[in-house]
This record gives sequence, structure tokens and C-alpha cells, in this order.
Amino acid sequence: MPENYTDPSGNTEAFRAFAASPEPQAAAVTGSRLPMIVGAAVVAAVLLTLAVWLAVG
Repeated sequence: MPENYTDPSGNTEAFRAFAASPEPQAAAVTGSRLPMIVGAAVVAAVLLTLAVWLAVG
């Protein structure tokens, strides 16, 4: 911990500044869901094909 660290709960002004600061956004949330949906559809199709092949064979 740096020596010049100020605990935000130490005084009211620092705590208000800490509480009012925006939280950083998560980088993983900004991605598209399309590749995940396409991948899930491919897996479902493969599993369905395998189930039909096993049932017929």
C-alpha cells in the first residue's frame, strides 16, 4: 500500500468523492453474443444428429 494512501472512510469529503466516482465497466460484457449463439446451435445440431444416428443404428 502506498504511503500517501488516504482511506476514503477517514473523512466525509473523501468518502463522498469516493462514493461519487463511477465504477469501471467490465470489458467482457461489451462483446457480441452472436458467436456464442452460433456455437450453441452447432453443438445442439451435432448432438441431435448423434442421437438420431444412435437411435436408427
